[in-house]
Amino acid sequence: MSQQEIETILSRHWTSHLQTPAFLIDPEGNLLYYNEPAELILGRRFAETGEMSASEWTVTFLITDENNNLLPPEELPLSIALAEQRPAHKRLYLIGFDNRRRFIETTCLPLIGQAGRFLGAIAFFWELDG
Repeated sequence: MSQQEIETILSRHWTSHLQTPAFLIDPEGNLLYYNEPAELILGRRFAETGEMSASEWTVTFLITDENNNLLPPEELPLSIALAEQRPAHKRLYLIGFDNRRRFIETTCLPLIGQAGRFLGAIAFFWELDG
């Protein structure tokens, strides 16, 4: 993956100190980082996976509705934040590396750097009861 912008590096550093699970992607949708609280929901440590291309992680993590139907990519908040460069929010089910189905809520934001440079997106998410 390419060299990262300073704002992306700082976003990674900042999220590494949060207790809120966070997932960081570049403008092409490649996974750059997820923090330790996210590891518990995603089912594997970031140190074990490292960065992943969009084609890898989008088939690794299955996102479904309440009836276990896969959600189309264009309905995913992270896809919306990337494609439309606007915030998006949704409740959904995620099946991670450990094959556990978790009900989560996520808010995704586009990352806009200095001079309006589009840097990717960040997802904050948390597990819900249900």
